Amino acid sequence: MKFMRSLSAATVAVSGATAPNALKVTSQISIRNVAATIAYETMVYYKGNTTDPTSREFGNVQKPYYWWVAGALWGALLDYYHYTSDPSYNGVIIQALLAPTNLGADNYQPPEHADEEGNDDLFFWGSAVLSAAERNFPQPNSELPSWLDISDNIFNELVGRWDTQHCGGGLFWQISPDNPNGMTYKNSVSNGGFFQLSARLARATGNKNDTYLNWAEKIWDWTAEMGILDNSTYRVYDGASIDTNCKGVTQKSFSYTTGIFLYGAAVMTNVTGDEKWLQRTQKLLDQAGAHFFTDDKIMYEPACEPKKTCNYDMITFKGYLSRFMWQTALMLPSLRDKVDSLMIPTAQAASSICTGGKDGRQCGMKWYTGSFDYATLGGQMGALEAVQGLLSHGSAAPLEGNDIEWVKKASFKPIDPYSEIASTQTSSTVVVTSTPSPTTTTSTTAKPSSTTKHKNVATPTGCADNKFAGVVVAGLVAWGMT
Repeated sequence: MKFMRSLSAATVAVSGATAPNALKVTSQISIRNVAATIAYETMVYYKGNTTDPTSREFGNVQKPYYWWVAGALWGALLDYYHYTSDPSYNGVIIQALLAPTNLGADNYQPPEHADEEGNDDLFFWGSAVLSAAERNFPQPNSELPSWLDISDNIFNELVGRWDTQHCGGGLFWQISPDNPNGMTYKNSVSNGGFFQLSARLARATGNKNDTYLNWAEKIWDWTAEMGILDNSTYRVYDGASIDTNCKGVTQKSFSYTTGIFLYGAAVMTNVTGDEKWLQRTQKLLDQAGAHFFTDDKIMYEPACEPKKTCNYDMITFKGYLSRFMWQTALMLPSLRDKVDSLMIPTAQAASSICTGGKDGRQCGMKWYTGSFDYATLGGQMGALEAVQGLLSHGSAAPLEGNDIEWVKKASFKPIDPYSEIASTQTSSTVVVTSTPSPTTTTSTTAKPSSTTKHKNVATPTGCADNKFAGVVVAGLVAWGMT
């Protein structure tokens, strides 16, 4: 199969795109159009499908971001497809999630990334594939496990790493002793991620046995006992060291870990119907609103934004709290009003500063300032999750039990997300059937026209050019569909 390099982002511009700062939060058309623009501007940063498929950069994001951010990106784009029905990026999602240099031995522990992978990385890749399972997103390769089975593989890996020799339990931040930075530290993101995956797997499997629920309870109890999750305030702290037997937690709180525990608790409420989980979810949501939102109800990262000390990882964090707040409202409609009261102003603020870059559509980092500061992939991902979640009001809840199926036919009908009704713009259906063969990439400079059927046309930086009515799913060319 022929593997083609996509056009550079500068080759094709998005004409007719909706400016993000024109967002109308009461209009689903406006929300979808703005989400499409932000998604496009997000994928301008992606070049992971223009590399050798045997490379560790295949399906990965570029430095200075670490590999875990790629898993988070695919989770954001799975959300994008779910909320907007625009399949423009489905090809590259499938390509990246199934790439051997990412998937490894069917558990997202590839040797290519052993030098940087931690247990928190497993959550972000695992969350993406579990989202794929919960939405019956196609997995077309019969030689690999289903999305749900891959999720279970990750769960079992984390179970095997539960350490009882230090602090009575918990996951370490890191996996390999060759990466000592974190082999003495048990943090909230690794354990919170394990908690959320356990809760979601209980629901996704129809709670056919108590294994997942028991682990979710166990992880929550341990985290609370250590004070990483404060039982009185519901503040989630960064973690604790075994050097002090986990006494005295690191007194830093980041938005994403609260979001991870929040959605896990919401799922536990849904699965068990237990009032204690509803109360926990409510308290986590209240704490999120009190600590991670300004008086104007705009999300921010208090640990680093006011002092201008956010690193590239931290810039992405608000996106995950946004994602999980919206999903919490979807899982527990009784919390919708509270979530809306915080997230609608946040989405407006985030989109209002998407005025940077040469085209004036790149999003900034500090949403509460009212002005663009600088453009990053993390800023794009955060704004995308904040805005596209506005469409969650009319979206389906995650599937569960027997409703989850292994869909092997990856066929998508392209749409124009900028049309008034976002109807299918072409009668042709694009089908993804296999992974790319490990060949050298080639280049093309073909520029698609508005009447091109796009069967064989590569598009900018691995993504579809949404301005074209017949645009094909991004990355399908990179799957050898030539």
